[in-house]
Formats: sequence, structure tokens, C-alpha cells
Amino acid sequence: MKRTLRALLVGATLLTGALAGNSTVYAAAPTAPTELHVDYAYYSPESLVIKRFGWLEDEFRPDHTQVKWVLSLGSNRALEYLNSGALDLGSTAGLAAVLGRANGNPIKAVYIFARPEWTALVVRQDSPIKTLADLKGKRIAATIGTDPFLFTLRALHTAGLNRDDVEIVNLQHPDGRTALAKGQVDAWAGLDPHMAAAQIDDGDRLLYRNVDFNTYGFLNAREAFLKAYPDTVARVLKVYEKARVWIAAHPDETAQILADESKISLPVAKLQLSRNDFSQPLPGPTQIAALQAAAPILTQEQLVKPGTDLNQVIGTLIDPQVAAPVVAATSKAPLAQAAAQ
Repeated sequence: MKRTLRALLVGATLLTGALAGNSTVYAAAPTAPTELHVDYAYYSPESLVIKRFGWLEDEFRPDHTQVKWVLSLGSNRALEYLNSGALDLGSTAGLAAVLGRANGNPIKAVYIFARPEWTALVVRQDSPIKTLADLKGKRIAATIGTDPFLFTLRALHTAGLNRDDVEIVNLQHPDGRTALAKGQVDAWAGLDPHMAAAQIDDGDRLLYRNVDFNTYGFLNAREAFLKAYPDTVARVLKVYEKARVWIAAHPDETAQILADESKISLPVAKLQLSRNDFSQPLPGPTQIAALQAAAPILTQEQLVKPGTDLNQVIGTLIDPQVAAPVVAATSKAPLAQAAAQ
């Protein structure tokens, strides 16, 4: 419960500063939508907990709103579904969301589901590769458009390498793990829980890890949906807050849910959860600073159009307005109980 208290205090502290960065005004729709399309992802523990307990269905049952769950296997898939309208809210890494918005995907980052260390560069236990420099001329599996892919590019730059010095093999995260195990690639930009499973089950080792190169886990809303149904988005975030507090109080149960849903062992699930920090649910200055530090790789690797103002993109992406009162309400409700425990 100490972790819960810390999380709630941080959220309340960020409230004022985060609100100052966005001036869009939302008018609540008189009714909830007839359908609500949300994703669940193995890299988003809250989504798995919410889905398991049916909390969204409970929240919207009085409105007769049908909750439609869609599996996102990676940020690239979530961004595709958001752009097509197949999702109203979807889970991505922060830098992937910047890339999506910069390339015309009209999304808003309305909530932080975790601060993870969910990606690193992975090699087989017996690999002769010892340093990033050893990757020159090698094949690296990565899912283009996701945090692991962007992590790889940033990591290569630290060793004086770039995208042209390696061969990026575009595979979805679980397929990347399989390709590494079969020796079809020399390294893999892993993503939990697959990365944790590769470590524990296959004995793979992390060649390069850097928590600062992992960008935050964003829950994004389609901009049109957010403008039409801000109250609905707020209610979704209220359920996410419920899950966040529940996870802090029930780590063992959360690990079991993660193991069941992702079809991984309990030790793998516990390793994945140990690499997640749930203490900053409100998007704001901390995330903006992290994205501004990460964004130059998008220009350097020509992933966005020349002349794109990435600071402006980040400023329009981050939108804490709907989450701010929700997080503030959470921080007030259980505060005394959390402090007592």
C-alpha cells in the first residue's frame, strides 16, 4: 500500500502543471455511445485486470453500452486500429504515439498505464555478440513502429551505428522471439512478457538495457471520440484508476492474471511486473520531457517528414484534462486508508 500512496500523491502533484499544457475544451455528450471499443494488451496489466473482472462492462451496463475488446499485439497494431476507428482507446508506447501523431494519426494521450522497462536488446545465451558495436552487419528482429524498434535505433546511435549498419527484420514481438530462438536473427528487440519469457524459459540474455530509452505506456483516445464523449473517456479512466490501485494492493493476484491471459509462467509474469512502475498515471511534464529527449531519433532516422516540429506534435499529443479530475478523486478517496497501512 505504500506504493499506492506514493502513486496517488504523485498524480495529485502533477495535476496543476499538466493541465496548463493543453487548452482544448470538451463538452460532454448527453449519452454514452452504443459501443465502446477498447484494447487489451499483454504489456498493459491494467487492461488485463479490467477485462478479467468485467469492470468496464459493469460501469457502462446502465447505459446499455456494449464493450468490445480488441487485442493489441504491439503499439503498431494499436495505432492502426485507432487510425481506422476499430478502437476508441488503445495502448501504445509513448514514442510510438508521437510517431503516429506526427504521421497524421489523430490521437490524444490521455492516461499513463505504466512506466515500464519493457524492452531491451536480447541475444541468445551462447551468442558471441557482447557489445552494441558487435551488431554491425547483423540481423535484428524488431516490430517497426513500436518502442522496441525505436529503442534499437537509439541504442545503435550510442555505439556510432545507425539503421543502415544493421538489417532490421520486421516481425511482431512474439515472432521475433521465435526467430531468435531458431537462429534466424542475431538479436531481438524484445518486449515483455515475451522478453521476460525468453530470459527465464530460454536462458536468453539482455545485451543492452537502458530504462531511460523505454518511453511510458500511453492510453490513447481517438481525438474525434474524445471530443464527442469526454465523459465516457473519463469513466474509462476511472476504471483504469481502480485497476491501478488494485494492482498495487494485489501484486500476486495481478501476476496470476497476467500469467493466465498471456499464457506465460508465473515467474515470467512476476518478472514483467517487477519492471513496471504504476506511480504516474497523469500525463504531463515528466512525459513531455522524456518524449522530447527521445524524439530526435525520429528525425535522424527519417521516420517523419522533413521539417516536422516534434515539440509541437508532443504538445498536441499529451492531453491530461480528462484524467486530471479522475486521478485527483482517486488520490483523495483512499488516501487516509493508504496512509494508515
